[in-house]
Amino acid sequence: MCAPVELRATSSQPRFWKNCTDHTAWRRFTEGFWMDTIAEAFVTPFQYSFMVRALIVSVIVGIMCPVVGAYVITRGLGFMGDALAHAVIPGMALAFMLGFSPFVGIVPAAIAVALLIGYLTMRAGVSEDTSIGILFAGLFALGLVMLTMARGIPVSLEDILLGQVLGTSRGDVLVTLGLATGVLALVWALHKELVFTSFDPTGASVIGIPTQALDYILLVLLALVIVIALQAVGVVLVISMLITPAAAAQLLVRNFTQAMLVGAAIGALSAIIGLYLSFHYNLPSGPAMALVAMGFFILAAAYAKGISGALRKKAA
Repeated sequence: MCAPVELRATSSQPRFWKNCTDHTAWRRFTEGFWMDTIAEAFVTPFQYSFMVRALIVSVIVGIMCPVVGAYVITRGLGFMGDALAHAVIPGMALAFMLGFSPFVGIVPAAIAVALLIGYLTMRAGVSEDTSIGILFAGLFALGLVMLTMARGIPVSLEDILLGQVLGTSRGDVLVTLGLATGVLALVWALHKELVFTSFDPTGASVIGIPTQALDYILLVLLALVIVIALQAVGVVLVISMLITPAAAAQLLVRNFTQAMLVGAAIGALSAIIGLYLSFHYNLPSGPAMALVAMGFFILAAAYAKGISGALRKKAA
């Protein structure tokens, strides 16, 4: 048995080295130190109410983006998501200028732009890439001009572009929860039809599924998810949370519904880890979440490559 430990050092060496030759005391001391340090690192952020609100919104963003992102990847609508994120800036600027919450301007702007792109593509004969490019550039430029002309806006351009989830208010949390609930309800109700239309639009149309209406609904879902994600990751990086976790999940599983669930888990973890990094290392929250999501994608790609290589060797 070790003698009672005393951590006070003598002139030659610490006394616990003399009293405990198996280093048990030192091991217990270091293990306790690291356990306390890790626990403190996890618990400390949530002593602040703004971090609790930021965590709630970040987790919602991490879950919702891959759920809708799975459809986006299947339909090849990634550029559409990026364009919508930039095109809602005029609505945000107008809301700020009128003294309202940015959600008052962003939500109708996102839905209107999404439906306009759908109309130009489906009815006006304009190609999807062309309509997206025109509205993306034009509305983004208009939004920047409006933000420059407006005075007294409570957020900086950097926060708009890169996100600032740490500034989330209680009202923002409630709005985000409401929007997320609506999106999940629509996805739950129309999941089978959306999947069928995504993989075989011709077959879906033949059996009587209203494919054009579902296309518009998917655009609205995409618009709402972008609205949810803007405060967390900003205009520039919203595409990363929309695409990256969903793409990582599709490397790991083949079933579409499973890919949505795995993507939601990856997205939530990316948001939580990114938020912790943002708090402890004074990093911008949006880029931190995007980098963590990229890390998960790299791990998923490496794992998928290793599995496929092992299967090829086994087959050979």
